[in-house]
Amino acid sequence: MDFLIDGDGPDRTTVMLAHGAGAAMDSPFMARMAELLAARGLRVARFEFAYMAQRRSGGPKRPPPKIDVLQEEYRAAINALECPGPLYIGGKSMGGRVASLIADELFSAGAISGLVCLGYPFHPTGKPEKLRTEHLAALRTPTLICQGTRDPFGTREEVAGYGLSPAITLHWLEDGDHDLKPRRRVSGLNHEDTLSSAAGTISDWIAGIG
Repeated sequence: MDFLIDGDGPDRTTVMLAHGAGAAMDSPFMARMAELLAARGLRVARFEFAYMAQRRSGGPKRPPPKIDVLQEEYRAAINALECPGPLYIGGKSMGGRVASLIADELFSAGAISGLVCLGYPFHPTGKPEKLRTEHLAALRTPTLICQGTRDPFGTREEVAGYGLSPAITLHWLEDGDHDLKPRRRVSGLNHEDTLSSAAGTISDWIAGIG
């Protein structure tokens, strides 16, 4: 399995990030987030699920496989990565959701220290009744979710009504969409502002867990 590593260094805390359903591990969002986290002293390891990696060799543009297949691939990535220091897992959108589904078993086994989700897909866009939150109610793993307030996969107003575990910390990015991108004319912020805010919050949150 191939990884993109930012901020490599001896015994650094590692954050493993998986991509979302439609954009690869080297998308602008993933690349910039990795740079910002590495600049804050973290080691960031990005990887791709097989369906996305196959596109690089001219394979057909297939949709993601079933979620249980992606869970196995995430476990395989963890096993394949050399990680001498603490490990946090997570990802963008679908990648974070997959990580959240395997987090408790890994946390209980002492294999990870926490979970970081960037734009969690609480429900499919346009289908707020189809929630993907059942496992989040009982989650025991320390978790940070960075979410745009107008994310179509879960706005601040919608998420306020969900019964989420007390292990979950929510960091809201004002006027952010699913990529945490705000509208400058509305918020006065640009995308770099919200990505930097998310990276700083992740770094501080991890430091607080120790």
